Amino acid sequence: MHETLLPREFDGGRLRRMHTRDHAAFQAYRSLPELGRYQGWSPMSDAEALEFIEEVQRAPLFTPGQWLQLAIAEPESDALVGDIGIYLSEDGTSGEVGFTLHPRAQGRGVASRAVCEAVRLLFAATSITSVLGITDERNLPSIRLLERIGFTFVECRQVVFRGEPCTERVYALARNDG
Repeated sequence: MHETLLPREFDGGRLRRMHTRDHAAFQAYRSLPELGRYQGWSPMSDAEALEFIEEVQRAPLFTPGQWLQLAIAEPESDALVGDIGIYLSEDGTSGEVGFTLHPRAQGRGVASRAVCEAVRLLFAATSITSVLGITDERNLPSIRLLERIGFTFVECRQVVFRGEPCTERVYALARNDG
């Protein structure tokens, strides 16, 4: 049933399943230290990246307690320029999004529109009441993106990330706000 929900077009891009043909592009941006600095993922070997893509390519959508990466692709060429992680809580009442965009695709609103489309997808396909966006307080571009598209600041959390203390900012968007 959920497979008919993808791909999803938006102004300047497309959300779709990842494909093995995305491997080189995925590795190109996921290996950039500046993109991984605030992310929960670490760079992968080529073999690990290919295995990861194969797993998310066939994984079911919206499995409670599981993250799933969707591709952000250019509309004309379908070339991968980033990815969005979507998560459905264990109890199915809330979702979460995380996003990564290649620097060459940044600054044009692609990430904002892709995150908006991912949120619409979560609300359309599930009964969640809200979507969270959680980011390191030093990640100002992500904070600005979440605020620009209507997420509301909820709280700061003191956490340890990669062995160092940091402050996470938690944002939420309620179903009736999106």
